[in-house]
Amino acid sequence: MVNGYLADSLEEALKIRSEQTVIPYAGGTDLMIANRQEAPYLFIGKLEELKQITVDENYVRIGGAVTFTQALGSDLIPPLMKEALSRIAAPAIRNAGTFAGNIGNGSAKADSVLIEYAADAKICLRSLRGERIVDIDQFYLGRKKLDLKEDELITEILLPKAGLENYYYKKVGGRNALAISRVAFTGIIRINNGTIESFAAAFGAVAGTVLRFKDLEKQLVGKTLDEAKEMKKDILDAYAEKMVLTKGRVSAEYRKTVCMNLLGDFMEEKGI
Repeated sequence: MVNGYLADSLEEALKIRSEQTVIPYAGGTDLMIANRQEAPYLFIGKLEELKQITVDENYVRIGGAVTFTQALGSDLIPPLMKEALSRIAAPAIRNAGTFAGNIGNGSAKADSVLIEYAADAKICLRSLRGERIVDIDQFYLGRKKLDLKEDELITEILLPKAGLENYYYKKVGGRNALAISRVAFTGIIRINNGTIESFAAAFGAVAGTVLRFKDLEKQLVGKTLDEAKEMKKDILDAYAEKMVLTKGRVSAEYRKTVCMNLLGDFMEEKGI
């Protein structure tokens, strides 16, 4: 191929990746928007090795070339992820867009990435040198900056299969459909006998990467709901102080107000 490569297997794709400077793609939805070609393309959208959704003892393993439509039709995908996927663009985009593409674009506005951050997902990377598994928040180094070597492919997303049941999700856009997020938020909490066992709050589309403040989250772990209510104002004030947001289509001040309102609503809905 003059302008790219078509691999018949993952092994062949990794070999091409190791020998050539190429841009891997599966659905190509972001490439269509970019409308530029800085290097030959490597099409991996038909590789069966990357199109599987499986489970092991701890994770739902989502292949990099799994489309959003495929995931929406799978009984293995948690409801929280499905809710976020259902809000991505239009059916035609969901039919083509893939998990690895959403991650590989390096955008904090990526709808699936927000859920992966809140869930402490891991990214599986493969090259001819072997396999590497990286925490999602370590994989994102900044806006459009990823811990991805030139010979690696994103082959799987490892999403915890337990602990995501009690959640809150909101996406704020400029219109009801086909909207790029101005602010996106998800919260996940696990409560056992009135005591908080885990708490996660992730903010998307407001900075160079998805934002989570794990030091503040830990302050709520082990607290009863009543104790957490007493701490709520201090926790919200601490979040407000930590949030340094970028200006987008709307002001940073507006985004911060929305973020704080969503965080407060999440906590109230869950009994805090």
